[in-house]
Amino acid sequence: MKILIIGASGRVGKLLTQNLLNKGHKVIGTSRAKDELFEHINYAQIQLDISQELDVITENFPEAIDTVYFVSGSRGKNLLQIDLHGAVKTMQAAENKGIERYIMLSAIFSLSPHKWKSEGLESLTDYYLAKHYADLFLINQTKLNYTILQPGALIETKGSGAIELNVEHHGENSIENVAETLSEILESASTFKKVISMQDGNMPIVKAIDNL
Repeated sequence: MKILIIGASGRVGKLLTQNLLNKGHKVIGTSRAKDELFEHINYAQIQLDISQELDVITENFPEAIDTVYFVSGSRGKNLLQIDLHGAVKTMQAAENKGIERYIMLSAIFSLSPHKWKSEGLESLTDYYLAKHYADLFLINQTKLNYTILQPGALIETKGSGAIELNVEHHGENSIENVAETLSEILESASTFKKVISMQDGNMPIVKAIDNL
């Protein structure tokens, strides 16, 4: 496949890009950096400012893309422009370009505001509001074949390769496990048009996805 990764320079984005390259896909990454993140025959990089107008973003989208991954984020610095409106504009640009598959990295319980307080997430309310409405737009206002992956807290530990999906409470997630899960759901029909929460667990990633 030819895949566009929005946010390829981030913690998840870098690992996701490497995983997809290892699987033989062609990857175009977006980054603010001028230097290329990867030296690989199947990797190319573009600068894409998702705070720009929709027509500019659409024009800058590469041609013949099969799947868009959105793994970008402002890390709390510009939630409305990047995490919410920027994300929405990439969905609209994808549809404008005739792209069908769109995979969103979100946050656990983004679509369940009643859990934000009970799960101790109220300190992240503004972040969750941005994710909440971006996810709702993807589900209700587009015709994209989406998957929304919702991990809990991201931690920089060695990935176990084992997870739990559709969890009832938030837990920790190795960044490596999240990136591998994102790469595995690419072509899995069991993930189409689904919102999937996750945390580190005991089931191998591929098996957990197959069991959805």
